[in-house]
Amino acid sequence: MSGTDTGSEAGSKPTSGDGEGEGEDLPTETTIDDVLDHLESLEETVDAPAEQDEVRKAMRLVHRLSHNGVFGSVITQFTRKDKAEAFVGSVVIGLPMLVEDGVLDIGEFLSTNPLFFVGNLVFATLLVVGILYVAKFQEVQIHNPYFGLIPRRPVWVLAIAFTTSAVLMTMWGRVTWDEPWLHLCQVSVVFTGMAIGASLGDILPGED
Repeated sequence: MSGTDTGSEAGSKPTSGDGEGEGEDLPTETTIDDVLDHLESLEETVDAPAEQDEVRKAMRLVHRLSHNGVFGSVITQFTRKDKAEAFVGSVVIGLPMLVEDGVLDIGEFLSTNPLFFVGNLVFATLLVVGILYVAKFQEVQIHNPYFGLIPRRPVWVLAIAFTTSAVLMTMWGRVTWDEPWLHLCQVSVVFTGMAIGASLGDILPGED
């Protein structure tokens, strides 16, 4: 009996070791994309048609669960829908600022203080990054950054906010660009508010 028990214990040890080795390969922070990638790899390795069908069913189930929000709000891509939401958010926040004469006064002050103008742009950028990645309104992940370093989402959010502020202020006659530097500074004030609206409009609805 003791020989049998010893043999069983010896046979169980390699199995435990193999399980530990497999666990070490798992990522510390798993996303839906990680699960789908693993299932796709598994589909390529199995040979039996029945097993392949089971893997495909599991992939469809993961897709369905992710769309139903079971895994929480994880934002990975920046699609046309996100750009439209950023535009709407920037307009909603920026419209009240467009009709305020105080915006023009602040812009005039910035035009005579270039360091404050630069500081305002840095402030707007930090606000956007903070809303997207630090405040954790949603879990926003960085995918395919420009040059392997610059996240796409804040670049697009800032670009949409600045373009929207410049176009609307021009269209509504708030700036005429006969004094480019002054009017750029005035646009930058509205841009700061619109950048906040664009970032919130982008992430709060989540990702479909």
